[in-house]
Amino acid sequence: MNEVRQPKKPMIYYYIIVLLVLLLFNVLAMPWISQRQIRQVDYSTFITMTENKEIGQVEIKNQDNQILFTDKDNTAVYKTGIVDDPDLTQRLYDSGAEFSGEIVEQMSPLLSFLISWVLPIAIFIGIGQYMSKKIMKKAGGANSMAFGMGKSNAKVYVKSSEGIKFSDVAGEDEAKDNLAEVVDYLHNPGKYKEVGASMPKGILLVGPPGTGKTMLAKAVAGESNVPFFSISGSEFVEMFVGMGAAKVRDLFKQAKEKAPCIVFIDEIDAIGKKRDGHMGGNDEREQTLNQLLTEMDGFEDNSGVIILAATNRPESLDPALTRPGRFDRRVPVELPDLKGREEILKVHAKKIKLSDDVDFGKIARMASGASGAELANIINEAALRAVRDNRKFTTQADLEESIEVVIAGYQKKNAILTDKEKRIVAYHEIGHALVAARQTNSAPVQKITIVPRTSGALGYTMQVEEGEHYLMSKEEISNKIATLTGGRAAEELVFGSITTGASNDIEQATRLSRAMITRYGMSEEFDMVAMETLSNQYLGGDTSLACSAETQTQIDRQVVALVKKQHQKAIQILQENRIKLDELARYLYEKETITGDEFMAILNA
Repeated sequence: MNEVRQPKKPMIYYYIIVLLVLLLFNVLAMPWISQRQIRQVDYSTFITMTENKEIGQVEIKNQDNQILFTDKDNTAVYKTGIVDDPDLTQRLYDSGAEFSGEIVEQMSPLLSFLISWVLPIAIFIGIGQYMSKKIMKKAGGANSMAFGMGKSNAKVYVKSSEGIKFSDVAGEDEAKDNLAEVVDYLHNPGKYKEVGASMPKGILLVGPPGTGKTMLAKAVAGESNVPFFSISGSEFVEMFVGMGAAKVRDLFKQAKEKAPCIVFIDEIDAIGKKRDGHMGGNDEREQTLNQLLTEMDGFEDNSGVIILAATNRPESLDPALTRPGRFDRRVPVELPDLKGREEILKVHAKKIKLSDDVDFGKIARMASGASGAELANIINEAALRAVRDNRKFTTQADLEESIEVVIAGYQKKNAILTDKEKRIVAYHEIGHALVAARQTNSAPVQKITIVPRTSGALGYTMQVEEGEHYLMSKEEISNKIATLTGGRAAEELVFGSITTGASNDIEQATRLSRAMITRYGMSEEFDMVAMETLSNQYLGGDTSLACSAETQTQIDRQVVALVKKQHQKAIQILQENRIKLDELARYLYEKETITGDEFMAILNA
């Protein structure tokens, strides 16, 4: 879509221009005017006038290599160059010229002052008054508009047949179905008015970062072929109280003039947070929110202005903003499922050249939990890897490696592990894989590597689910905790000591076991009682316990017991498969990277 640039400039822009003109006038113009009053003569003329006693005052400027002198009446100023003349002093003395004091001004002091300062200041004030009246008249007398601070900074996109369409957005079929109704309304409003139906005044897009909320909004405008106003919530917040509210008024005024159109407010939580009523809060943000609420209430049913907004924190929005009549509809834009990830990969893969061996289904399974932005990054990383290898096509291996780059970072070429560290890491990773393979309801192993990565991982074991799972049973979570403890269990069993390599495993195992007890109701003692609340679910999730100190102590005790139980289970599995553990660890030590098929072939041999 083509953005329309606003031709109008704020008042401060013109003041700066006039100041620059004033500076140039004093620096360049005044010396030029002064120079025009001085007549350049040769040295012989100066000697002749001296001998004829026709000079009045003389000033010798050695630094400038010139002599300034006046006639007898001090009405004209002359200039000549300095030459080697030993008799100059005696000749000037005989002529009766004055040697002391500055040379007479080439123009009167009053005239010089008027031209240097009074005239430029008068011009400056006159232009300022003229432009101020002109802008005040256009702004309806609003003083805030004098410097352009109350004007909306929304980017305006005109109708364009080359804009983003729904076909450019994949993996969000439910969201597109919801928004397609808005497109149909903008194309055929009479069909809805005939039944008596009216479109929602506001549609709120909620979801994690990178899922395509902004892209969906642009796709609605592209499909509707109507003007599209785009602005971020943070752009409404100004230093001066009232400026944000003025921007809201200006934005909706422009939107009504160009109706039917779409107004998109990104990150609306910047101005739409709940009003807590505490004294000393941000009055500017609260006034901006109040103005936004008023403008949304002032819409007529046939105004043709649709408000789209996006946020990652819907729970922080003010209830007055999300009530029916303002934002009537909430459209979740969640992380894509397996089919959605495959479609997104295909959309972004149209931009690069691919080999025939690419399997998007496998890549989509490996990229479980990735957002649309991360999938686009995976495609781009794969293309960059092909360029680094001087190939003209992107292969399946490039895509698989790019997933590892996004998850764990690039391979560290200069990280050299000692033989002992390499053996420990090999046993650690095989411990994870062996415990996972010997349990039911565990995801198959896809790849095992002991190549260090830039994220700090010395190795990792990748497990890939065959399909998409939306529910996890208690047994599956318990098995996952046992798999996470398998690396530490292998170190204890083989080396009789433990290392710091299991820090991330410990963190994940503790988080899973605590969630089982406090959120999932999988504790026999607490039954189906929620001990923990979750907030900011789209931004990683922040948890807080909602129970007494005594209950927290019991929770901690159960978490320790649950992890310890699964740890002992992992040790038992490895003891029963000690021969395979040693064989697989030796193979991984030699190869550094093995596939899931190689791992299972050795395990089942």
